[in-house]
Amino acid sequence: MIRNRIIPLCIVVAVMMALVSVSLAQEAEKININKASAAELAQLKRIGPKLSERIVEYREKHGPFERPEDIMQVKGIGPKTFELNKDRITTE
Repeated sequence: MIRNRIIPLCIVVAVMMALVSVSLAQEAEKININKASAAELAQLKRIGPKLSERIVEYREKHGPFERPEDIMQVKGIGPKTFELNKDRITTE
């Protein structure tokens, strides 16, 4: 009787742990704004396909970003968008 309850409970706990670890791994993964493709940049918060293309175009025209904050020089990216993504972007 107890065994019948423990197995499903273990399965539920294992699934929950797997979901949490995947979520944490995605958040911890940094995106290099000097090397990322438009598709990779589109994974950032509030940055869709058009804005990610604009980032790539800006980078190609002006050269690499020196600091993560420099992404705000791209039209359409302001302090709010930068704040939402500052922990996920890097220039190295």
